[in-house]
Amino acid sequence: MGRIGIVVSDLVLSFMWTWAGVLVNILVHGVLGFSRKDTTGEIVRYLFSVISMFVFAFLQKLSKGGLYNPLTALAAGVTGGFSNFIFTVLVRIPVEVIGSILGVKHIIHVFPEIGKGPKLNVAIHHGALTEGILTFFIVMLSLGLARKIPGSFFMKTWIGSIAKLTLHVLGADLTGGCMNPAAVMGWAYARGEHITQEHLLVYWLGPIKATLLAVWFFNVVFKPLTEEEEKPKAKTD
Repeated sequence: MGRIGIVVSDLVLSFMWTWAGVLVNILVHGVLGFSRKDTTGEIVRYLFSVISMFVFAFLQKLSKGGLYNPLTALAAGVTGGFSNFIFTVLVRIPVEVIGSILGVKHIIHVFPEIGKGPKLNVAIHHGALTEGILTFFIVMLSLGLARKIPGSFFMKTWIGSIAKLTLHVLGADLTGGCMNPAAVMGWAYARGEHITQEHLLVYWLGPIKATLLAVWFFNVVFKPLTEEEEKPKAKTD
């Protein structure tokens, strides 16, 4: 797929991702009637969240590289050469942010009573460290899965989904456990808080630095694949 197609896919997927979490909550707590304090309801919500991540993994595969998370795009851009990095930073990430903002605006238009997105419940630097640590581990895992089991869609998605869900739960009471600056930006923009120090440090600077650190650390610990190793990987993909 050409770059225009990739950009369109990023925009659409980012828009859809903001809707996905809202629809899961509506389904579990509104349609099925589970209380937010009900353990069974939380388990059901986590189950639907995993299903949602499988759907988006399939859509990413179908779009041949469409993304909805700037951190995933950044990690790929850093390892893809200078022109790819510039394209990612100047085009893909802004488009993903725009998609998220449009998604949240549409959500608020359809459901005016809906919540206001993730909330920081700790000090700014504590929050930035939390989002950074969560991001570091998920980026490391994603790079490792791409290296070790490049052709297994189900196994990669299953392991990645459970890992993301686990990290989200660990950080939910502190920062929301987001690990996705674009999605947070959508809600922050709707609240008029998208240029605050809290938002920029916790949900952008911390995760971006963690992503770059994770890519660097992974490349130091695990040597790059040779051309002979890349060929079978390309075939399985």
